[in-house]
Amino acid sequence: IAASYLWEAILEEKGYDVELTYADVAPVYQGLAGGDFDVVLDTWLPITHSDYMETYGDDLDDLGAWNDEAKLTIAVNEDAPIDSLADLADNADQFGNRIVGIEPGSGLMRVTGDDVVPGYGLEGMDLIESSTPAMLAELQSATSAGENIAVTLWRPHWAYNAFPIKDLEDPEGLLGGAEGIHSVAATSFADDFPEVRGWISDFRMPSDLLYSLEDAMFNEYDGDDYGPVVEQWISENQEWVDSLTA
Repeated sequence: IAASYLWEAILEEKGYDVELTYADVAPVYQGLAGGDFDVVLDTWLPITHSDYMETYGDDLDDLGAWNDEAKLTIAVNEDAPIDSLADLADNADQFGNRIVGIEPGSGLMRVTGDDVVPGYGLEGMDLIESSTPAMLAELQSATSAGENIAVTLWRPHWAYNAFPIKDLEDPEGLLGGAEGIHSVAATSFADDFPEVRGWISDFRMPSDLLYSLEDAMFNEYDGDDYGPVVEQWISENQEWVDSLTA
């Protein structure tokens, strides 16, 4: 979402008329394939959205990954006494025997419950089903109080910019490897907007910049009119933003 708002601001500055549309995942790819949408910047590959690419791929234009560090994680406070999931079971009591999770229907919770918990012998810990806002509230409270906490999380997320946290190593690879976040366009996009297609094809955004933008939009700002927030962030990172269309 953050990257979409960034490009909306950049393209409008360049004289393009941009309309952002919110939609569930399946309608997004149906719309791209049918030419109703031009481009989406949030396709995780090679795993998360592979089914949609296989279904609609002949009618889609993969413009490549703009970030290659997307992954599911179990995060803890930065000064936690352990660095690996392999050590969590033996130190469960130091984390209140809890892993604070998010929405029960999410892929992250499924992977954590089905694979991570049995794989690392964490059956003695409670995997708490809650919501993303509730998990973040607990994370903020614990880190502010200097307490240990373990949460289900993912990269990229603004929490990595806002809180002193670290990922627990996953030596068994049960959370899966890193994925790329791809820009995917309608096949008509190249003919309709060749200049923009070139810019977005070359677009790369380091994780630290992405965390900074997400933190400004979704944590430090309490509202839904992100335009001024994005414009302020652009002004603070003007040289890098200008390079995207150089």
